[in-house]
Amino acid sequence: MSLLILGIESSCDETGVALVRGRGGDAVPTLLAHALHSQIAMHQDYGGVVPELASRDHIRRVLPLTEAVLAEAGQRLADVDVVAYTRGPGLAGALLVGAGVACALGAALDRPVLGVHHLEGHLLSPFLSSDPPEFPFVALLVSGGHTQLMRVDGVGRYEILGETIDDAAGEAFDKSAKLLGLGYPGGPALSRLAEQGDAKAFKLPRPLLHSGDLDFSFAGLKTAVLTQAKKLGDELAARKADLAASTQAAIVEVLVRKTLAAIDQTGMRRVVVAGGVGANRLLREQLDAACAARRVRVHYPELHLCTDNGAMIAMAAAMRLQSGQQQANRNYAFDVKPRWPLDAIAS
Repeated sequence: MSLLILGIESSCDETGVALVRGRGGDAVPTLLAHALHSQIAMHQDYGGVVPELASRDHIRRVLPLTEAVLAEAGQRLADVDVVAYTRGPGLAGALLVGAGVACALGAALDRPVLGVHHLEGHLLSPFLSSDPPEFPFVALLVSGGHTQLMRVDGVGRYEILGETIDDAAGEAFDKSAKLLGLGYPGGPALSRLAEQGDAKAFKLPRPLLHSGDLDFSFAGLKTAVLTQAKKLGDELAARKADLAASTQAAIVEVLVRKTLAAIDQTGMRRVVVAGGVGANRLLREQLDAACAARRVRVHYPELHLCTDNGAMIAMAAAMRLQSGQQQANRNYAFDVKPRWPLDAIAS
């Protein structure tokens, strides 16, 4: 059965809206159109996301983006069969905007709604690519404050193999960038600067690299970057690119080595990388090379779909509905879950 699904993402500082056509059965749903507004310019003056400003901007953007997506896809609002939205995790106020709009649209259209887990959206986003994966696979989820390795046997069938016990990889990028005075958003800025530096210039720690498990810890790396920056003093400006490159190399080595350990532990021959850090060029190069040597396939989202977006929310909703893992409903008394572990997702 074909379903037209409208997806709304508003968990943090991007407003995303998309239309996906669910084909039924095992067919991969099709992305018809999507639109995204980033709040980066608005938050730059503050050095990070201001939740109240983020929520207000979502209110301004979500309906115009919805109209633009419908026009691009050549569809009417009345054609929508299901309205999906990000239920969590994320900023409470920002999540409430998307949930409120989605449930209001559902009620007005007499259409069912479905709350989607933000991280499940990232996890399934590679299915939007021109080279979608097949189940089962090992997933490296590196999104914002989350770094996790998972065994994925199907939609809603997730086993967490390891996760961060403090700072995530994305936080390590952003916090290290802030220590180097690179502004907001820090991660992409640090990666760009690292291309000009020597990754072997500074010996930085690789936390939990030899722990024997699949957990992560990046708080100590951030402290080491701070210590090294203080040691450099007046020389920091001249050595900033080297320190950025050394920092990136440390993060990427841990991510790659732990992913390879997860492959060995599970015996899987397929890896999916999802989330914003999945766009990092060095991570892709090193993981591709290491997996090719083991004859393991690696799948990524398209670069423009690595950050938060409505397409991944609509796709996750379509795949949950097609797999029978969840049913949309007409209960418009919505709630949101700012903290919502992926392994606690309702099936």
